Amino acid sequence: MSDTNKHIVLYDDACPMCTFQMKCLSWLDWQAKLNLIPLSDPRAQKANPSLTREDLLEAIHVISTKGITYRGARAIRFIGFSLPLLFPLTLVLYLPFVILVAEVVYKCISQNRHLISRLLGCKEACSILPTKKSDTNQ
Repeated sequence: MSDTNKHIVLYDDACPMCTFQMKCLSWLDWQAKLNLIPLSDPRAQKANPSLTREDLLEAIHVISTKGITYRGARAIRFIGFSLPLLFPLTLVLYLPFVILVAEVVYKCISQNRHLISRLLGCKEACSILPTKKSDTNQ
């Protein structure tokens, strides 16, 4: 699948927790539907020029193949529908008001992700899960 047929996932590669999550997504993305692009990559700003650097640092963003941009918990929900193992869990995010709660939780975690990474030792955990050999965009 070419990169133009993939959903673009923009993430903070300076955050160990975010990097670990992207490694997990790369293993779950059996059908190669996602193009994971770290914010340090010049392609990140070009993917959606209307997003500021601050926007990108505040939350994960997904730009669908149709050009729709999703942010935070809604981005996570969108990704979940693209990956078979996450699909059942993602259905929960469509229950009434669940996405609103998820957005509040996401914002709290996002604002404290560097502290959470240190507390959980995520930097070391990231080295446990190897990057897939087929990953050329990470």
